[in-house]
Amino acid sequence: MVGNRTWFGGLFNGSGKRRQVSAEKIVFDLTPLQEQRLQKLKERLNVPYDETRPDHQESLRDLWNASFPDTELTGLVSAQWKDMGWQGVNPATDFRGCGFVSLENLLFFARTYPAPFKRLMLKQQGMRAAWEYPFAVAGVNISYMLIQLLELNSGRPKSLPGINFIKVLTEHEDAFDVLYCIAFEMMDAQWLAMRASYMQFKEVLEATKQQLERELSLEDLNDIHDLPAYNLLHK
Repeated sequence: MVGNRTWFGGLFNGSGKRRQVSAEKIVFDLTPLQEQRLQKLKERLNVPYDETRPDHQESLRDLWNASFPDTELTGLVSAQWKDMGWQGVNPATDFRGCGFVSLENLLFFARTYPAPFKRLMLKQQGMRAAWEYPFAVAGVNISYMLIQLLELNSGRPKSLPGINFIKVLTEHEDAFDVLYCIAFEMMDAQWLAMRASYMQFKEVLEATKQQLERELSLEDLNDIHDLPAYNLLHK
């Protein structure tokens, strides 16, 4: 069962003798490709969600259609959004905490990994709590957590997770979005392992951040597929 504590610990500690290294041991200069991709990602992070922009409105509609293809959306401001886990009738209110990238992350997850996306959104696996975390709002929080963990608001990363992420970004331009999907799976697995309820969401998110930080500190990490938790997207 997904929520089993032994299973959870075994999965994420199952990297065997793969070692973590200290950032002090890393001499790191960005290549031109890394500079370019990092700058492009940072530009994405600086775009606020604007509910008056047609392209942002279209992305929000696309998210609904990817999530509920058989249900017509009555409007961009609608009580239907609560079915996805938004706090109110207008998702724009929740996007203010992280910007347009948090919508892009959710849409990427829905389009690229539709089966895991729906499994998490509909809470289809594991022993669920009576008061579950709101899926969409959790997604916005995960976007924000990743930005902080990877130091994407600073000039260049100084921590090992941030440095290793740049290496991964070299191989995969969409590494941030894929890492988001992995982090969402990790958070849900952590939620089940802790048998958490709504009021413990911050605690679960912090535990997820710490686990992701450990995985991003592995010395042999060069590719997104090298993360032990990557397999969660394909279970």
